[in-house]
Amino acid sequence: MIIANYMVNTTDLDAIWMVVTPHNPHKNKKTLAKDFDRLHLVNLACEGTSKIRASQIEFNLPKPSYTIDTMTYLGEKYPDHNFSLIMGGDNLLTLHKWKNYELLLEKYPIYVYQRSSYEVPDLVNHSNITLCDAPLLEISSSYIRKLIKNKKSIRYLVPDKVFDYLENNPIYERLVQ
Repeated sequence: MIIANYMVNTTDLDAIWMVVTPHNPHKNKKTLAKDFDRLHLVNLACEGTSKIRASQIEFNLPKPSYTIDTMTYLGEKYPDHNFSLIMGGDNLLTLHKWKNYELLLEKYPIYVYQRSSYEVPDLVNHSNITLCDAPLLEISSSYIRKLIKNKKSIRYLVPDKVFDYLENNPIYERLVQ
């Protein structure tokens, strides 16, 4: 949420749609909570923000979810919108492994925030990529899930409403890490 807030306030983006994906082909689905549980968490995190919202657009698309397919669908469904991507520098390192990544680079602006533990590849010089000087945070969803698995507090790492919900609904305790 810190990165999303930074991006919507310091770039030319009008809004951010936090897309909850049912099956990212680069992640082990066994480490993820159920789709609607994750959607609920994102909705909780976005409460009170006017420019950041949760989206379940991929829930009705074929699985696994490929970014190019989602972006194509969004463009068809919302032709009056101009869509962009936001990703961490770590994702930029593996972008060449994504389905039709060349088309993503050609058609969509990509905003990249750095992570201190990753070098930014030469691809950052592509004309459709904007490197953003966002706050350096080493907080990831996998890090938060690991803390939960080890029964460590995630207070202050997630919005208060998300923390309160997870304290009372142990949706991650049964997952493989």
